[in-house]
Amino acid sequence: MCLSGLSALRSEVTSCERCPRLRAYCREVSAKKRRAFLDWEYWGRPLPGFGDPLARLLLVGLAPAAHGGLRTGRMFCGDSSGSWLARALFETGFANQPTSSSRDDGLRLRGAYVTAVVRCAPPGNRPSREEVGNCLPFLGRELTLLRSVSVVVVLGRVAYEGFIKELVLLGKRPDLSGLRFSHGASRKLGPGLPTLLVSYHPSRQNTQTGRLGWEEWLAVFKEARRLVDGVPL
Repeated sequence: MCLSGLSALRSEVTSCERCPRLRAYCREVSAKKRRAFLDWEYWGRPLPGFGDPLARLLLVGLAPAAHGGLRTGRMFCGDSSGSWLARALFETGFANQPTSSSRDDGLRLRGAYVTAVVRCAPPGNRPSREEVGNCLPFLGRELTLLRSVSVVVVLGRVAYEGFIKELVLLGKRPDLSGLRFSHGASRKLGPGLPTLLVSYHPSRQNTQTGRLGWEEWLAVFKEARRLVDGVPL
């Protein structure tokens, strides 16, 4: 049921046309391309999540990058953010290799699944509130289908707010007492709900300015591994 449900969801996501501004921007980027990627045929469509259907760890980002995921056809792939994520997942045993360059590069996730609150690359990495709302039901479907998830890592404030909002829309009652958006924050959200870990997004704006260092970033994934290993199936 999970596999067939995720397959159906993938088809629905990749054919989505709910946000005219985002679809127009993605088509424009895919046609013009970046000089370094002129020989690439950009994916250009909305991106589904990817990973292990039996994932214990769920990672939620903001949106595909214009010349990363939108180009390669896989979330967090082909840009610096994807490189940081793949390396951290590999070093903590959630991936079979430390690199992520294309959707057929051999990367396999082990016990982890990667998704985002928005499935199209937004101009300036800034989706509107309406566009986030249009996409959130896809995340809700994933939360329902990925029944083994016990830990969720949100990457950035938009992912943090979107994930919490979708839990509420699903009729859940997450316990947010004492939780705020800050790197490394964590909380068990309640009976039957996952533990939430908060991280800054590994964008160049954060990593190149020193707001997010490698050891701080890796610590979140080490904690996710500790929590996943400590929760019985």
